[in-house]
Amino acid sequence: MFSVTPCKPYRAKLVGREILRGRDELSIFKVYFLDILGRAEPAKYEWAASGMSRDGFLDCLRESDGFEGVGFVTAFPNITKVFRFDPNVETILNVRAWNTSDLKPRDLSRGGGYSEFACLAEALIAADEYGFWARAATVEDYLQQWSVFKEDAIARHDKLAAFWNG
Repeated sequence: MFSVTPCKPYRAKLVGREILRGRDELSIFKVYFLDILGRAEPAKYEWAASGMSRDGFLDCLRESDGFEGVGFVTAFPNITKVFRFDPNVETILNVRAWNTSDLKPRDLSRGGGYSEFACLAEALIAADEYGFWARAATVEDYLQQWSVFKEDAIARHDKLAAFWNG
Protein backbone atom coordinates (compact mmCIF):
# COMPACT_ATOMS: atom_id res chain seq x y z
CA MET A 1 0.00 0.00 0.00
CA PHE A 2 1.26 3.47 -0.78
CA SER A 3 1.18 6.52 1.46
CA VAL A 4 -0.39 9.84 0.48
CA THR A 5 1.05 13.22 1.38
CA PRO A 6 -1.01 16.39 0.90
CA CYS A 7 0.46 18.82 -1.60
CA LYS A 8 0.88 22.58 -1.40
CA PRO A 9 -2.06 24.86 -2.25
CA TYR A 10 -2.48 25.35 -5.98
CA ARG A 11 -3.80 28.37 -7.85
CA ALA A 12 -2.38 28.83 -11.35
CA LYS A 13 -2.64 31.91 -13.53
CA LEU A 14 -1.68 32.59 -17.14
CA VAL A 15 0.70 35.56 -17.26
CA GLY A 16 1.71 35.56 -20.92
CA ARG A 17 1.91 33.65 -24.15
CA GLU A 18 4.18 33.66 -27.19
CA ILE A 19 4.88 31.75 -30.39
CA LEU A 20 8.42 30.36 -30.43
CA ARG A 21 10.08 29.16 -33.61
CA GLY A 22 13.02 26.78 -33.35
CA ARG A 23 16.41 27.37 -34.86
CA ASP A 24 15.58 24.86 -37.63
CA GLU A 25 12.84 27.23 -38.90
CA LEU A 26 10.29 24.37 -38.90
CA SER A 27 9.86 23.76 -35.19
CA ILE A 28 7.18 25.93 -33.67
CA PHE A 29 5.56 25.95 -30.26
CA LYS A 30 2.94 27.97 -28.45
CA VAL A 31 4.40 29.03 -25.09
CA TYR A 32 2.17 29.58 -22.06
CA PHE A 33 3.82 31.44 -19.16
CA LEU A 34 2.20 30.44 -15.87
CA ASP A 35 2.42 31.39 -12.19
CA ILE A 36 1.41 29.45 -9.11
CA LEU A 37 0.02 32.04 -6.71
CA GLY A 38 -0.06 32.17 -2.93
CA ARG A 39 2.86 29.92 -2.09
CA ALA A 40 5.86 30.68 0.08
CA GLU A 41 8.89 31.57 -2.04
CA PRO A 42 7.17 33.56 -4.82
CA ALA A 43 10.51 33.73 -6.67
CA LYS A 44 10.16 29.99 -7.30
CA TYR A 45 6.57 30.16 -8.56
CA GLU A 46 5.83 33.63 -9.99
CA TRP A 47 7.51 35.09 -13.06
CA ALA A 48 7.46 38.70 -11.79
CA ALA A 49 9.29 37.66 -8.60
CA SER A 50 11.64 35.14 -10.24
CA GLY A 51 14.20 37.58 -11.58
CA MET A 52 14.17 35.72 -14.90
CA SER A 53 13.55 37.35 -18.25
CA ARG A 54 10.86 35.61 -20.28
CA ASP A 55 12.55 36.75 -23.51
CA GLY A 56 15.90 35.42 -22.29
CA PHE A 57 14.26 32.15 -21.33
CA LEU A 58 12.73 31.84 -24.82
CA ASP A 59 16.11 32.45 -26.44
CA CYS A 60 17.70 29.72 -24.31
CA LEU A 61 14.84 27.29 -24.92
CA ARG A 62 15.11 27.79 -28.68
CA GLU A 63 18.77 26.80 -28.53
CA SER A 64 18.34 23.82 -26.18
CA ASP A 65 18.83 20.23 -27.26
CA GLY A 66 15.60 18.45 -28.01
CA PHE A 67 13.60 21.56 -28.81
CA GLU A 68 12.15 20.52 -32.13
CA GLY A 69 8.76 19.65 -33.50
CA VAL A 70 5.35 21.23 -33.20
CA GLY A 71 3.35 21.65 -30.02
CA PHE A 72 3.12 23.81 -26.92
CA VAL A 73 5.12 24.70 -23.82
CA THR A 74 4.02 25.32 -20.25
CA ALA A 75 6.61 27.50 -18.52
CA PHE A 76 6.49 28.07 -14.78
CA PRO A 77 9.51 29.68 -13.08
CA ASN A 78 10.38 26.31 -11.50
CA ILE A 79 9.59 23.86 -14.32
CA THR A 80 9.08 23.94 -18.07
CA LYS A 81 7.40 21.19 -20.04
CA VAL A 82 7.44 20.85 -23.80
CA PHE A 83 4.51 18.94 -25.22
CA ARG A 84 5.01 17.96 -28.84
CA PHE A 85 3.04 15.93 -31.29
CA ASP A 86 5.06 12.76 -31.86
CA PRO A 87 6.90 12.96 -35.20
CA ASN A 88 6.34 9.23 -35.79
CA VAL A 89 2.77 8.92 -34.53
CA GLU A 90 1.33 12.42 -34.48
CA THR A 91 -1.81 11.32 -32.65
CA ILE A 92 0.39 10.95 -29.54
CA LEU A 93 1.47 13.86 -27.37
CA ASN A 94 5.03 13.53 -25.98
CA VAL A 95 6.26 15.50 -22.98
CA ARG A 96 9.72 16.49 -21.82
CA ALA A 97 10.67 18.67 -18.84
CA TRP A 98 13.46 21.03 -17.83
CA ASN A 99 14.29 23.26 -14.88
CA THR A 100 13.30 26.67 -16.17
CA SER A 101 16.27 28.55 -14.71
CA ASP A 102 19.04 26.49 -16.33
CA LEU A 103 17.21 24.17 -18.76
CA LYS A 104 18.71 21.08 -17.19
CA PRO A 105 16.57 18.03 -18.00
CA ARG A 106 14.07 17.09 -15.32
CA ASP A 107 12.92 13.55 -14.67
CA LEU A 108 9.14 13.15 -14.61
CA SER A 109 9.26 9.71 -12.95
CA ARG A 110 7.04 9.21 -9.94
CA GLY A 111 6.62 6.32 -7.52
CA GLY A 112 5.26 2.94 -8.53
CA GLY A 113 6.49 3.18 -12.12
CA TYR A 114 4.29 6.17 -12.94
CA SER A 115 5.33 9.36 -14.71
CA GLU A 116 4.09 12.88 -14.08
CA PHE A 117 1.83 14.18 -16.83
CA ALA A 118 0.53 17.55 -15.74
CA CYS A 119 -0.63 19.88 -13.01
CA LEU A 120 -4.09 21.46 -13.30
CA ALA A 121 -3.05 24.32 -15.61
CA GLU A 122 -1.05 21.98 -17.84
CA ALA A 123 -3.88 19.43 -18.02
CA LEU A 124 -6.48 22.04 -18.96
CA ILE A 125 -4.17 23.60 -21.54
CA ALA A 126 -3.26 20.14 -22.90
CA ALA A 127 -6.94 19.29 -23.30
CA ASP A 128 -7.54 22.46 -25.31
CA GLU A 129 -4.36 22.04 -27.35
CA TYR A 130 -5.03 18.41 -28.18
CA GLY A 131 -8.55 19.33 -29.29
CA PHE A 132 -7.16 22.07 -31.53
CA TRP A 133 -4.69 19.59 -33.02
CA ALA A 134 -7.37 16.98 -33.65
CA ARG A 135 -9.70 19.42 -35.41
CA ALA A 136 -7.07 21.40 -37.38
CA ALA A 137 -6.59 20.59 -41.05
CA THR A 138 -3.06 22.10 -41.10
CA VAL A 139 -0.33 23.10 -38.66
CA GLU A 140 -1.12 26.73 -39.48
CA ASP A 141 -4.76 26.17 -38.46
CA TYR A 142 -3.57 24.63 -35.20
CA LEU A 143 -1.30 27.59 -34.44
CA GLN A 144 -4.16 30.09 -34.73
CA GLN A 145 -5.90 28.77 -31.62
CA TRP A 146 -4.98 29.34 -27.98
CA SER A 147 -6.23 27.67 -24.82
CA VAL A 148 -8.93 29.56 -22.95
CA PHE A 149 -7.14 28.86 -19.65
CA LYS A 150 -6.68 32.05 -17.61
CA GLU A 151 -6.71 31.05 -13.94
CA ASP A 152 -7.94 28.15 -11.86
CA ALA A 153 -7.37 26.51 -8.50
CA ILE A 154 -7.56 23.14 -6.82
CA ALA A 155 -10.49 23.46 -4.41
CA ARG A 156 -8.88 21.25 -1.79
CA HIS A 157 -5.26 20.15 -2.16
CA ASP A 158 -5.41 17.46 0.55
CA LYS A 159 -8.56 15.52 -0.37
CA LEU A 160 -6.69 12.40 -1.53
CA ALA A 161 -4.69 12.33 1.71
CA ALA A 162 -7.88 12.79 3.75
CA PHE A 163 -9.62 10.00 1.83
CA TRP A 164 -6.71 7.56 1.76
CA ASN A 165 -5.32 8.15 5.23
CA GLY A 166 -8.76 8.28 6.85
